[in-house]
Order: sequence, then structure tokens, then C-alpha cells
Amino acid sequence: MNTIATDRHRVGTLGEGGDEYRILIIDDDGSQRRLEKEVLSAGAYRITEVEDGVQGLQILAREEFDVVLLDKCMPGIDGDQVCRKVRQELGLTLLPIIMVTGSDSDDEMQKSMQAGASDFVRKPFSTAELLARVNSAATHKRLTDQMDDAESLLFALARMVEAKDTNTGDHCSRLAHISVVFGTALGLDRSQLIALQRGGVLHDIGKLGIPESILLKPGPLNEREWVVMRQHTVIGEQICSGLQSMRATLPIIRSHHERWDGSGYPDGLAKEQIPFLARVFQIADIYDALSHKRPYKKAMGIEQVTGIMEMEVKKGWRDPELMAVFLDIVRNRPQDLQLPDEFQQDKASRIFESIRRTGVLDWR
Repeated sequence: MNTIATDRHRVGTLGEGGDEYRILIIDDDGSQRRLEKEVLSAGAYRITEVEDGVQGLQILAREEFDVVLLDKCMPGIDGDQVCRKVRQELGLTLLPIIMVTGSDSDDEMQKSMQAGASDFVRKPFSTAELLARVNSAATHKRLTDQMDDAESLLFALARMVEAKDTNTGDHCSRLAHISVVFGTALGLDRSQLIALQRGGVLHDIGKLGIPESILLKPGPLNEREWVVMRQHTVIGEQICSGLQSMRATLPIIRSHHERWDGSGYPDGLAKEQIPFLARVFQIADIYDALSHKRPYKKAMGIEQVTGIMEMEVKKGWRDPELMAVFLDIVRNRPQDLQLPDEFQQDKASRIFESIRRTGVLDWR
């Protein structure tokens, strides 16, 4: 008979915020489930148990857990298959999965790690070992969740800035996409592409610190107002500097208005002094600004866009080698720069949309 059971154990340290760590045990052996529950009774966990992989996948699709204790050898869907489905179909890439096995084969454990297991314990295990591994995994998961929440909040605030600055929310998504397409063409690695993607959303977050009298001014800014406006790059860097995960994105936020000839801001950097990712990003930013409608201008066609971008190279404003690569994309495969129809909103986008629907973003 299929069973799903939940139990609570309150002895020990609670998770961040006072919440119990939530543990899911997936094992077809009832005696093994009871043993793991007994061991975990020494900690502070809310335990849910199921007896096969199908039930485990179903409950993981509905509820959130901090750690999964997963039996490797089960009838039907075994532990490795469950791992692959959790990672690929459910998209739970950061959920700790501890594989529990009686095998001594290193090859079998390697297969499990390749399938998506985060860690493993071998039977028979000691109480101290299981508790240490579960607690370590659960603590790391909560810290990761907190980082994700902090990043999502920054991204949602950045999208609010775009809306407030009379740009559409899609500008952030388009710019993130264009930057990644460009970075891929340049052969950048995954960490650099992630930094460009984040820069697409966060590059103007510093406008949170710009007075509305300047940010929303209908006419051109005077020199004093431009001095204030140019500070948004420095403010943005300061806002995001508290997150270690944003370290590679900070130079994009600070330096995306620098110019190849040194006439940009905030630091007047020139040529290779300008951080490489900032040079990559600013070209994508210019393309998006020219090729899409803004309150003060119509969208431009490809010939007009490429003409202006080439002129900026001649003026000495842009890295000529990087611009040549980007213009090759514009001329030969412009469709790659279009935001895909199947584009999925991220968590920050959903937060932004929820805020927008309240009507509080209707400043004008």
C-alpha cells in the first residue's frame, strides 16, 4: 500500500528564521525509513516519508524541502532515475539529495553523482555521520535560498527602476538576452555569461538613488543635473556590492558608460582600462536603445542602427574589435538578438509584475 507520512522532531537547532528543516525520505524499505527517522530525531527536522520514486517526484513537485534522503536501489524508478528527473524535469538544481546505499562500489556512486546526487552515505551509517551530512546540506540550502531571495529582490527593484524611468520591463529581459548572445559569440565562459545576464537587469539599479525631479524630468537635463545623474553607476555598484555572487557584475554596473577614448563616466577610463565585460555590455545596451521604441524616439531599422554604431567607433567611443563582432551578428543573424517567444519569466520578473498590478508604478 502506498504511504506518505509526516512526522515532527523538535530537539536541536532550528533552521534559519526558526523554521524546522524539512526532510524528505524516499525508500521502499519501511524499516530503513524508521531507522533514518529515529536517527534524525536527534535533530530539529520535519520529516516526510514516501515508499517509492514516483511518490517522491509527485510530492517534490508540490512542496519544498531542504534535503532529500534517497535510496539508490528501489523497484520501478531507482534512485539515479529520481535524481535525473528532479534535476532535469522538476528543475530543482540546488536541492540537496543525499543518496543512501549499501553498495561499496565507487563506480556506482560516481553514476549517482553524475545523475545529480549531492552527497551519499553508505549503510550501515552512524548516527553522527547521517546527522552531520543532513544538517550540513540543510544549512547550505537555507543559505542558498537566502542568497536567491536577496538577488531576486535586487532584480525586482531594478525592473521597477526601468518602469519608473519610462522604459518597458522587457528592456531588462531583452538586454540580458542580447548580452548573452554576444558573449557566446565571443566564446565567453559560463560565469562571464551569467555576469552579463545579471548586468542586463541591474545596470541602472543605481537610479534608485537619483531624485525623481531629475530622473523624471520631461526636458533635457542641465549640467548640474547631469552631474547627479552620472552618479547612478556608482550608486548601483554600492547597492549590489554586498552580495558575493554579484562580484563579476559590479564592473558592468559601474563602467557601462565609459568610452574607449576616455570621455565617459564615472572614472574616465580608456581602452583596456575599461573592464572587458563592461565593454561587451555597453555595445548590447546601445543596440537595444537604438532598435527599440522609447518615449522620445521611434525604433530604428538595422541600417540606421548599424550606421550609428559604426559612427560611434569612428568617434572613438567604442572598442572597434568588439563592435566588429557584434555588427556581424546584427547583419547576418539579427533574429538571434530577438527575445524568444518561449521566454520564461524569472522569479524577479514575477515579483515585478505582481507589484505592477497593484498600480503603485503609475507615477505619471
